[in-house]
Order: sequence, then C-alpha cells, then structure tokens
Amino acid sequence: MNATSTSSTDEVLVLGAGFAGLATASYLAKAGHRVRVLERHDTLGGRARKFDAEGFTFDMGPSWYWMPDVFERYFTDFGADVNEEMNLVRLDPSYTVWFDDGPLEIPAGLDALAEVFERIEKGAGQKLQDFMAEAEVKYNIGMNKFVNKPAHNALEFAEWQTVVDATRLSLFTSFSAFARKHFTHPKLLQIIEFPVLFLGAKPEDTPALYSLMNYADTCLGTWYPMGGMNEIVQAMVRVAERQGVIFQTSSEVAAILDDGDRASGVVLNNGRRIAAAAVVATGDYHHVEQTLLPPKWRRYDQKYWDKRTMSPSSLLYYVGLNTQVPELQHHNLFFDTPFGPHAKTIYDTNSWPDDPLFYVSAPSRTDSSVAPKGCENLFFLIPLAPGLKEDGTERERYFQEILTRLETHLGRDLRPHIVYTRSFAHKEFEEEYSSFKGNAYGLANTLRQTAFWKPKMRSKLPGMHFAGQLTTPGPGVPPSLISGEVAARETGRYLNRLGIMPREATSVDLSVEHEPSFQG
Repeated sequence: MNATSTSSTDEVLVLGAGFAGLATASYLAKAGHRVRVLERHDTLGGRARKFDAEGFTFDMGPSWYWMPDVFERYFTDFGADVNEEMNLVRLDPSYTVWFDDGPLEIPAGLDALAEVFERIEKGAGQKLQDFMAEAEVKYNIGMNKFVNKPAHNALEFAEWQTVVDATRLSLFTSFSAFARKHFTHPKLLQIIEFPVLFLGAKPEDTPALYSLMNYADTCLGTWYPMGGMNEIVQAMVRVAERQGVIFQTSSEVAAILDDGDRASGVVLNNGRRIAAAAVVATGDYHHVEQTLLPPKWRRYDQKYWDKRTMSPSSLLYYVGLNTQVPELQHHNLFFDTPFGPHAKTIYDTNSWPDDPLFYVSAPSRTDSSVAPKGCENLFFLIPLAPGLKEDGTERERYFQEILTRLETHLGRDLRPHIVYTRSFAHKEFEEEYSSFKGNAYGLANTLRQTAFWKPKMRSKLPGMHFAGQLTTPGPGVPPSLISGEVAARETGRYLNRLGIMPREATSVDLSVEHEPSFQG
C-alpha cells in the first residue's frame, strides 16, 4: 500500500492508520477532499495490527467488539453494509468470569443474564433490569447528544435540552455507588464493574455515566468478526480506498511544518517534505505535541501531561498451544483474587501487583482460522500502572503465575503444549506507538477528564487537529471511530474557511452532525 509522495497544497494529511485515522480519512475523502494517510509501520491498523507466527494469526491489540451500532453507522455512511464487509457473530456466552470457586458464564441478552443474577442474589434479576433501563437512557443521551461534539468549550453543551439531559447522566455519582444501589453480592458487583476497569480509574472514581458500557455489553452484545479484529481494519481500509484515500506506509513523521500562521505539511524521518492544507494527528497526543510541534504551537506543557490520570498499561502475551482448551470460552476474566490490592497498584502506588486479575482471550474457540488444526490461539492480558520500569524478571514471573492459576482452574498444565510465545508491555507500547508512559488505553475517564476537560481536538496551530483516544470522546475502538468523524468535520470547516472546497460533495455532509448541536 505504499504510494509515492506528492506535494499538494489542497491535500489533507492524516497521521496514523489506526481506527481514528481511518475514520478521519474516510469522512474527509467522502466529502470530496484529497486525503493522504501517513503510517509509520509497514502495515495498517495501528494498535489493531495483526501478525502471523507458527501458523497462528494474532490480533495485537483490541479483542472486544462492543457498541455494534457505531460500526454499523460508520459503514452505512459510506453506502456499505457492515454485515457484508465482515462476518460478524454474536458470542454466547458473552464471556466467562472465573471466580475462586469456579467459572460463571455470562449469557448473551438481558433476560438470560437477569436469571443468572437472580440465582445469585434474590431480587437482583429485576434490579438488573432497572439498572440497564437507566444505563440505556445514558447510552442514548451520550451517543446522540454528547460524543459527536468536538468539546472545544462548555458552550457546546449549553443548550437547555442538553443541560436537562445532562442531569440524567449521573455525572456526580460514582459508578461504585450507583452499582451498590442495585446489588450487594460481591460477584455481581465484580461483573457489573468489569466494563469500567479499562476506563482508567477505580469504580469509585468513575462517573456513573459509564454504566452505559454495561448496556453496550449486555443489551447490544459482544461480537466477533471472523478472521480477527484486524478484519475491521481491512474493511475500513476498503471503504477509505473507495473514497480515494491514498495510504503511504513506512512513513514516520519527524516534524509538523507551518508557514508561520498555519499548518503547511510534514517532514518525514527520511527528510522528505510533504505539503498540505491541513493535518490531522491520530497518534499519541503527547508525542505529537511535545515532539513534532515547535514549542510555540504546544497548547500543553510537560507538567500538564505529568498531572494527567492515565488509563492502565498492559502486559500482553501471545501464546500458541499445540492442544485445544475447551474449558475456555472466547473471552475469560479471571477474578479469582481480590481486585482491591491490584487496583491500588494501578491507580495509587504505581507498582507491580501481586496476584493480579487477568484476562484470557481464546479466539480459536470461535474461529478455527486463527490457529492450526487441533491448536489454540491464546492472548493473556494483565492491566498495569502506566510508566512502570522493568528489571528483566517481571515478564517470566507473571507468565508463570498465569499458567499456574490456569492449571488450578483447568486441572492440567498447559506448559508442555506451548509452541509459541511473545510478550508486549510498556516498552513496546512506547517503541511501537510512542505511547505516553506506555499507556494502552489513553486518558482515564474521570469527571475532570471528560468532554471539554480532555486535551483539545483543535490544536493551537491553525489547520491542525487531533483525533484518537487521548482527545474527544475518549478511549476504545468505537470512540476512536467517532473521534475521527468529528475531527474530519472540524477539519472540513477549517478548509471551508480557507476557501478550499471539496471536489464534489457527496452524501456525507461534514458541515452538520448526525444530531443537532451547537454550531461554533
């Protein structure tokens, strides 16, 4: 997918070919703008790249397909059908939670899950229905009224109906308190609090607004694209190429250029310059602003970033087995140790944990194409504090701990069946993605880092915008798609003000949002 660089003063450069970059490029090109995507790696997808080894195909990053409505809308916007672009299957059970006394399957669908809750705690089935009814309201308000705003300032949220809607979002109630209004059993609380664990803060520090994640999980479903999560990337690339987007891989940006007043292009690490009318950076915000921009165009300084609350990093293992493990489901959460001490190491002490919770994905339980016949493709994840330094012993120690705990639950040792392993942690997040403190998911979704309190989408340098997990609306794959759409709209408005008009407008109008909102 390499393309020869050509300079054009009406071209938009999108830096990064992850989900946010692909969405940004697609929407801008659909509106009629000339778009070139510059990707530092030799393949597209950013954190959602894949690699092959010993006959296994491993997704490198995201493994959960939630909020299917966001993907559906994205493809619909380009005249495509998500179900024709990908072979999606709904997982049932959605996932399995492994407690110290054994596994508990979490079935697909609210009614089925309510029956599970009722068996564990009398009355909890109806309380789950009530909890999800409130979560659905938050999801609909959040998705229709809030996430599609650029969040430049509070005035965007000043419409009376928006203010009224905001009162229904439980912004000033913690997720922990909200959950405990409905449930008391420790297992149910762990199940309910699971979706917010990767939002970057403890449940007691996360707004109850994010119960919308429970609605997405339970009511909208947990899905999987056959072939792996990278199939989403490939489908989005096809969409972008149909709009005329040019992809240029192995093109790492060394600096963003300006003409004294506005962004004018970039220079690559090989010295090559590419002119542009606008730039959208979708990689790590901290890296782009602190490294690629001159000091006068930096809105934030290093002190600002050091004070941010980051989401966790992760210690990942890609594991190939020459045997199958039918005891595992596609998604497996091991909550067989208390989360409190683990959470303290992530959010309070910034230290390596003892007896951590961990996650195991076994996509080959659903998709035989990702592993050789009779084999199993496994992905282990331990959430960790960002910014940790290794002494060289941690990876093997935690790998052995996971295998020992799996042996306890499964009744057999998987070690003799391991034919491939690879690990990935802070160091690789920094090297591969220039990730600030090696974080895996962006900023924590605390109240003071929500909406217009996030790093601004609009750069201090005119003609440059940011998209992705460190700006609006936040971390995760679906929010990254939304972030790209919003950044495209804002970039289109900037180009229109300069008199750089699209070649020929199409069905996606970047001058309006999908929902009515304040027009700045």
